[in-house]
Amino acid sequence: MKPDAKAPVASGTLGAEIALRIDELAALSDEPGRLTRLYLGPAHRRAIDLVSEWMRAAGMTVRLDATGTLIGRYEGAAPDAPALLIGSHIDTVRDAGRFDGNLGVITGIAVVGRLHASGRRPSFAVEVVAFGDEEGVRFPSTLGGSRALAGRFEPRLLDEVDAEGVSRRQALERFGCDPAEISAAVRAPASTLGYVEVHIEQGPVLEAEGLPMGVVTAINGASRGSVTVTGISGHAGTMPMQLRRDALAAAAEMIAAIERRGRQVADLVATVGRLEVAGAATNTIPGRVTFSLDIRHPADHQRTAAIRDIESSIKSIAAARGIEVEVTIDHDAPAAPADAGLSERLGRAVAHIGVPVRRLPSGAGHDAMAFGGAIPFAMLFVRCRDGISHNPAEYASPADIDLAARALADFVDRWDREAGQ
Repeated sequence: MKPDAKAPVASGTLGAEIALRIDELAALSDEPGRLTRLYLGPAHRRAIDLVSEWMRAAGMTVRLDATGTLIGRYEGAAPDAPALLIGSHIDTVRDAGRFDGNLGVITGIAVVGRLHASGRRPSFAVEVVAFGDEEGVRFPSTLGGSRALAGRFEPRLLDEVDAEGVSRRQALERFGCDPAEISAAVRAPASTLGYVEVHIEQGPVLEAEGLPMGVVTAINGASRGSVTVTGISGHAGTMPMQLRRDALAAAAEMIAAIERRGRQVADLVATVGRLEVAGAATNTIPGRVTFSLDIRHPADHQRTAAIRDIESSIKSIAAARGIEVEVTIDHDAPAAPADAGLSERLGRAVAHIGVPVRRLPSGAGHDAMAFGGAIPFAMLFVRCRDGISHNPAEYASPADIDLAARALADFVDRWDREAGQ
């Protein structure tokens, strides 16, 4: 069952409130006619101003940290109580959809606003965090804000430059942030209960199974690189088939082998997304081909085993065809398992509002992965239509959003009651 744009959601519900704010935030863009909100850019500043207003109206005190992360804090019953972090990001890709990232921030604000409206102070503080550097569009690296909170920001990243030659350090300073204070953003585990992120699935699994939401088990580890196949270029009309050293034909066989290996293990994905044929011409046998490689799985041992098998297959194909091949893996990010305790709490909240608990991995990266091994994290996925994301057609229904907000609110309420007992 697909999320229905006309699914009834009563006005005044969290889902309706969140949907309206998502539309309002989507109007803030660096490019007319489409949604593009880049880290530390003009639209990012306007978004911070707007989200700050919403946070204050929900009873939070607001501050901007040294990486440009907006943080709203709703104090607990006791001063300086440990905090539960709820959030996501408000930057976007170019020509983006409006739900990616923004949904998690606005849902967190709505849940805190519900506490504030009832005059309740839980036994712990709740902080809503709006990161600005998740998509990695402006600078080469990404997750700067979440890495800073986890104590994993590398100072060398301040020297990265964007397409205009502006360094990250300069951009932060122009935004009113002090890069020298980034180390102060680190969250001490003793004062941080965990981090919870609500996010659209960005895939088709929940929709295919007719479920409005799911609990994330892990964020996939990812290995990326390239394969260069070198044969011998020649005339298409004069070189007999049995004497050819066709780099493209070899690459095609390799790509098919990669796909086969990707189908062998549940939750493994293996993708070739880019193919470059040097000197391509209709009447020329390709002599050199380069293609990309992207391997992901929620368990690192499965991912590394797949890489080994794929490299072995590629080299065997090259040897059989008498050509040369070079495999380079230049990006290797470990999997980030969600915290079992937080995920179990989240699953109980989902079940309590009457939704079957579906557990699934995330194939995409998120700010939550920066906290793996430093601060416990959990994630709640919301069904999105046709699995489309990073696209203006991206859509999650107000009805599904309302269920997710209710589950998050139940998660907070139940934890507060258990802490009181």
